[in-house]
Amino acid sequence: MCGIAGIFDPRGRQAADAAVLDRMTDSLAHRGPDDRGTWIDGPVGLGHRRLSIIDLAAGHQPLFNEDGRVAIVFNGEIYNFQPLMEELKAAGHQFRTRSDTEVIVHAWEQWGEACVERLRGMFAFAIWDGHRQALFIARDRIGIKPLFYAELPDGRVLFGSELKALLAHPGLPREIEPRAVEEYFAYGYVPEPRTIYRHARKLPPGHTLTVRAGEAVGAPRQYWDLRFAPEAGLDAAATEERLRERLAEAVESHLVADVPVGAFLSGGVDSSAVVATMAGLVEQPVHTTSISFGESAYDEARYAAEVAERYGTDHHVRRLEPDDFQLLDRLAGLYDEPYADSSAMPTFRVSELAREGVKVVLSGDGGDENFAGYRRYRWHLNEERVRRLLPRALRGPVFGLAGRLYPKADWAPKVLRAKATLEALALDSVEAYFHSVSIVGEPLARRLFNDAFRRELDGYRAVEVMQGHAANGPDHPLSAVQYLDFKTYLPGDILTKVDRASMAHGLEVRVPLLDHEFVEWAATVPPALKLQGRDGKHVLKRAMRPMLSEGLMYRPKMGFAVPLAEWFRGPLRGAVRSSLLGERLADVGWFDTAFLRRVVREHEAGLRDYSALIWSLLMFERALAGADRSAGAAAEPMAMAGGR
Repeated sequence: MCGIAGIFDPRGRQAADAAVLDRMTDSLAHRGPDDRGTWIDGPVGLGHRRLSIIDLAAGHQPLFNEDGRVAIVFNGEIYNFQPLMEELKAAGHQFRTRSDTEVIVHAWEQWGEACVERLRGMFAFAIWDGHRQALFIARDRIGIKPLFYAELPDGRVLFGSELKALLAHPGLPREIEPRAVEEYFAYGYVPEPRTIYRHARKLPPGHTLTVRAGEAVGAPRQYWDLRFAPEAGLDAAATEERLRERLAEAVESHLVADVPVGAFLSGGVDSSAVVATMAGLVEQPVHTTSISFGESAYDEARYAAEVAERYGTDHHVRRLEPDDFQLLDRLAGLYDEPYADSSAMPTFRVSELAREGVKVVLSGDGGDENFAGYRRYRWHLNEERVRRLLPRALRGPVFGLAGRLYPKADWAPKVLRAKATLEALALDSVEAYFHSVSIVGEPLARRLFNDAFRRELDGYRAVEVMQGHAANGPDHPLSAVQYLDFKTYLPGDILTKVDRASMAHGLEVRVPLLDHEFVEWAATVPPALKLQGRDGKHVLKRAMRPMLSEGLMYRPKMGFAVPLAEWFRGPLRGAVRSSLLGERLADVGWFDTAFLRRVVREHEAGLRDYSALIWSLLMFERALAGADRSAGAAAEPMAMAGGR
């Protein structure tokens, strides 16, 4: 795992600035503490920070082909690099290392842009081909590894593993994109391909971008998409057996390393399945780590301990306390743009703990998306049954009015909290799913933002992100929302969280449940085997019965949550007030300050649970503060659209 950065002037007017390239590269030092390399050839410059995992002695980057005209900087792991190396040797290519990085170089020479279709793994890389005078950047199919890029006003192109690498270049404008703000408060992150800055982009998962000398920067090219093609009449027992086989194969492929490999163990089904499978494939006890909370309602540590004891793992636990709020500024600095998933806090701590024992860990991320584990999937299917019975012309007025009239009752038992369901039934399928995942839904956004911000948006709505993806998605209502999560929540939230939190400690996290071959196979499993009644991940749980206890698999889902509501009314009350009611959010000029005061007052009194909104505002305010602090080293501070 590494960090990459680079500069290219397609017009050839400016040589790459060595000092600027150094700053871009060194901003990623946390991603690669083991080695550093930069290279400049006229208008192109490549930078690399290395975390040594494979071929520890000979994996220095940038790495070149035989004649030195093709150079690469690479972040990730290619799990099928050994068979690819043999195939490329048979085609006449000569290798000087045994690294997966050099495999990509020769794969580019052999297959050009199609080389990515041969790679199995997680990756973000950039290749400069002096023969073709072209810069080629690529990101893996699922979006496990990040890659940002920007075209400067003078035509130069930047790229980097994190946004901070681009921000280290003085030529990058720092104007905030209002549509990204709208998206952030809806989703809790800024979805691909946008960033919080108008002039910087994320390369979407499963895409490449080629920039040729003398040509303008074009649009990214998509080389992969997830296609749901359920096999009708698939036998349940055979599917369970095949799932165990597929999982074992994916886990085994992810164990390739020249350093010890451990695992995250949350106590949930997914991470427990990975650990149980892993324990059967390695000789030494698996090094496992987990986080515990003081509040028992959020604490899964006892379930993690059950799995650790059963499989004899070398298990380590760290407790997260409310005073860990000190992480707020650190997290804002890690993500470089507003990011509102509070589980970044325990993920940061569990990564810190894991790095004390190993350099690589496997995680269970992806199980919910593959096998329909989220409760919202069940709710969506139930709502879809009603939507299909009644036409939109009837549902809209009836349920829309009922939703507006029904009180928001956060204090009440769940059975009485019908407002969100009534509102969703008035909408179409995509709008309803967007409504279910939104932190700040459109009714709340109308109260949070003022007229000045709405003028900046010029009619844009965050739901358009999902609507764009849904146009290419599957028809089945369950597969459709799984597809939307693969396009938005998984890369934008889950994988972003894990990448930044782990790389802050120089830890590589691998995700066998998101191996693209495993994902493609899971997409052939019929929806009825994934979600049966109230039982999400049905086929995965059935497959794991020989390896995990019924009590662990069929307990209520808890997730990797942080008890924010209680914290914000208790030990973090002062921090909430200073951030939400302070000058920074007021100076932005986009928020209704009277509503912010109401949010604080009602949450403190226990009348409403605004914890998700409060956390989103806190992280937005901290992102602004971080940008202000770093502005001295940049060309200009973060600026509001419209010149504010």
